[in-house]
Amino acid sequence: MDIEIRRAELSDLELLIEWRMTVLREVFSAPTDDPMTELEQENRRYYQRALPAWDHIACFVYTGQEVIGCGGICFYQEMPSPDNPQGGCAYLMNIYTAPLFRGQGVGQKTVRWLIERAKERGITKIYLEASAAGKSLYKDMGFSEMEDYMKLEAETWNLL
Repeated sequence: MDIEIRRAELSDLELLIEWRMTVLREVFSAPTDDPMTELEQENRRYYQRALPAWDHIACFVYTGQEVIGCGGICFYQEMPSPDNPQGGCAYLMNIYTAPLFRGQGVGQKTVRWLIERAKERGITKIYLEASAAGKSLYKDMGFSEMEDYMKLEAETWNLL
């Protein structure tokens, strides 16, 4: 399949929001009749701040004029360490392929395109959270599972 990946711009904000909400609905099994208005507004604010600052690069995957997928990568700084002396990190997110086009290499091409953007910035450490459906894609590309991470959910903070 002939595809083209294009960087999303702030002028693509409505399309970015539409695809982001599609991804969130699928990943979190949110009902389609739930407007998720507040979440949509927060995502809109995120893109409005992060895209012009180059803290986030988003992309769309096209076949002809049809958008068939999307992806994003955000950049941040962590404290330098032996495994990341410069401290630059990236977080892959929103990797999504429309159901009709899955299993044809679209996700892998999207991830590779985003990794190239990270390389251009000198990033050597990339994280992601994988859905059950996406795990094999990332493993096949060389990502490894991380055993020593834990997460504190906000709802438990009041127990501290």
